Amino acid sequence: MGKNHNVPVDAFDIGANRKHWPLGLGYDRFYGFIGGETNQWYPELIEDNHFVDQPAKPEDGYHFSKDIADKAIAFIRDTKQSRPEKPWYLWYCPGANHAPHHAPREYIDKYKGKFDDGYEAYREWVLKQMIEKGVLPKGTELTPLNPMREGTYIDGDSVRPWNSLSADEKKLFSRMAEVYAGYSEYTDVQIGRVIDYLQESGQLDNTLIFYCADNGASGEGSPNGSVNEDRFFNGYPDDIKSNLAMLDKLGSPDTYNHYPTGWAVAFSTPYRMFKRYSQYAGGTADPLVIHWPKGFKARGEVRHQYHHCTDIVPTILECCGIAMPEVVDGVKQTPLAGVSMRYSFDAKDAPTRKETQYYEMLSTRGIWHKGWKASTEHGPMIDKGEFDKDRWQLFHTDADRSEAHDLAEQHPEKVKELAALWLAEAKKNNVLPLNDYGVRGIHSLEYKVAPPKDGRYTYYPGTTEVPEASAARTLGVSFKILAEVEFNEDSEGVIVSQGSRFGGYTLFVKDRQVNFIYNFLGIPPEQKLSCPAPASGKHIVGVEFKKQSLSKLNEALGKMTLYVDDKAVGSADFRTQTGHYALAGEGLAVARDTGDPVSKEYSAPFPFSGGQIFKVIFDIADDVYVDQERRLAAALARD
Repeated sequence: MGKNHNVPVDAFDIGANRKHWPLGLGYDRFYGFIGGETNQWYPELIEDNHFVDQPAKPEDGYHFSKDIADKAIAFIRDTKQSRPEKPWYLWYCPGANHAPHHAPREYIDKYKGKFDDGYEAYREWVLKQMIEKGVLPKGTELTPLNPMREGTYIDGDSVRPWNSLSADEKKLFSRMAEVYAGYSEYTDVQIGRVIDYLQESGQLDNTLIFYCADNGASGEGSPNGSVNEDRFFNGYPDDIKSNLAMLDKLGSPDTYNHYPTGWAVAFSTPYRMFKRYSQYAGGTADPLVIHWPKGFKARGEVRHQYHHCTDIVPTILECCGIAMPEVVDGVKQTPLAGVSMRYSFDAKDAPTRKETQYYEMLSTRGIWHKGWKASTEHGPMIDKGEFDKDRWQLFHTDADRSEAHDLAEQHPEKVKELAALWLAEAKKNNVLPLNDYGVRGIHSLEYKVAPPKDGRYTYYPGTTEVPEASAARTLGVSFKILAEVEFNEDSEGVIVSQGSRFGGYTLFVKDRQVNFIYNFLGIPPEQKLSCPAPASGKHIVGVEFKKQSLSKLNEALGKMTLYVDDKAVGSADFRTQTGHYALAGEGLAVARDTGDPVSKEYSAPFPFSGGQIFKVIFDIADDVYVDQERRLAAALARD
């Protein structure tokens, strides 16, 4: 239910065999989206094994968090009314609190002014609160706002001290935190509706509930925050001017917003750094609430034993009295990496039964072993390699929960021991090889559908949208889009589109004009070419983009030309995106614009009517060899 980020990108599309989709992996039902994130107002929805339209629009009260709560209750009811004795298992994953931070205005406004003191003040306040409530031990210290040495992390992960901000910047950053708080509460309220149903139906007391997050607060909003996180995924910098212009629209369908890195550090208090920095608790430490009234006596208590997400499945199995099978459907199973937490439910002070846990993400490395933690001072996406030169830090987490004091110089042998243990665990768990590629390097090696030999793709109306990874790639390359259309006096609507108001392109007919708009990362003005619609009859309409250069800001620069039949009817310099239109959803669609509209000139889906679209052909033949050559060169450069 909700987010499923477990499907390879080459299997997102409707033509895939779907063996890696939830039903293919053993679930009976699924409702949600496949991918890393989605627009909370305009999500890409899948029910079971097929794509479906969202049941309402934002202006009608739609929000993804509310939608999946409704579906979760309905799915459980379906099971209980037809098979009341059958146990059920629900893996419930809201899009929240992942970006984009979208919430109803009334929830956001509840927090107006609550964050005006800034993120450093928040850190001090919240640490005191956690110590007083017993969440953290007495004496836990704050770590620095920017704890890593210069050159060991990318500039985009730095934090601007609150006292260095202008009055407008403080206002903007405070509002971004208010949006996030409202988003958090709204999510809790929707999950609370599911809990209320369980209580009303008499199922709550014997339902084992794990309520947790999956990583530290996200630092992908840059030091300035973002009103369009797609900038991050295209390697394009955020700027204060653009952000301030959207201040009053933060959290609404008009933004794809994310708070700045300062709040990422604050919301990971008291630890170092944030999400993606797996070597520090700031990247991995999360609250976990376990509720099972019939399963244990403890109520409202805190546990301090060290555990990791790998320990949740062993805990579920032990609580259900089930052993992990060695073989499933004739396939030998990988042994579980974790240990059960069941022992801790009624043994508050029992020592942890976990001994070792390695960490790695995007080349960041850490290892916890029997109360000691070793971490490399090497940030993600720094694009330098040289892992053998990394400096290992050492923390005694039994005495220093926040990892504030580096003891590497006092205990060099312990550092060597843990570094060797990390390598052994990495080999055992298939972690190697390491890479710390930057945005361009990651893009160069991401999966993209292999182009046909002639570089041409053909798409038809009346079909399911094609996910970005499986569609003709128009990112960072030259391309042609040619549509065979029969026009009449009433022709109107989208011919082909991909993306959203936060980045994409659309070819459409409106007011007897053929229009092509390329919306570069939602930055106004929209780039546009137009001409009068052709006379009634069958015509070829489309565009050609000839890429001329790649800018330092990762923009593909070149000439865009609009065609009707074999005649060029308009031309202009355009810039196009090189990374992504979206991480999930907003795929290539013919005869409509799915999800969030690409252009302000119409409302989605703006289906084509008055005439007929026969097919749309994409041609990237001129760039097939160049693109493959660049990807190969990028790979060889890192060998």
